[in-house]
Amino acid sequence: MCDPFMPLWLCVKTPAFHRSAASNKNGLMVQIEIEYLGGLRCTAIHGPSKTQLITDAPVDNHGKGESFSPTDLVATAMGTCMLTIMGIYAENNGIDLAGTKISVTKEMTTVPVRRIARLNTEIRLALPQSHPKREALERAALSCPVHQSLHPEVEKPVRFLWAEVGARGAGGVMKDEV
Repeated sequence: MCDPFMPLWLCVKTPAFHRSAASNKNGLMVQIEIEYLGGLRCTAIHGPSKTQLITDAPVDNHGKGESFSPTDLVATAMGTCMLTIMGIYAENNGIDLAGTKISVTKEMTTVPVRRIARLNTEIRLALPQSHPKREALERAALSCPVHQSLHPEVEKPVRFLWAEVGARGAGGVMKDEV
């Protein structure tokens, strides 16, 4: 049983998170190798998997916008993190999240400096609002480590859209639940 004051994502069946963050034995550290390629492009290699991605500066900041920008990856990280934490909770509780989608809209500002101002997130679940684990799934999304790690000045509104009873999948009628 989880402590009622513990974030929900810590209650899932995963390795103990109370160990030192410096320990790599439990996957708490990941090294990313990054190289500047020129032309405002970088390549990043994920240490454990060796998967590679390329970033490009956006058009509004001197780049070509031909790939994810670093700030696009922040928005991507938040959306995928939210859905992953929801997925962990769902798998541990026998819930099928198939068809669930997240859309994150990143808004930038230049005041006082260029930074992310807002990450509008819409989570479309193919489950009815009356689902008995609705609140737990919403808490799981909001407890994602990326969402929790962003600077407090970054606005992070999240809107949950639940399928109407009898609707399943992307074509279902959605009910707005903020």
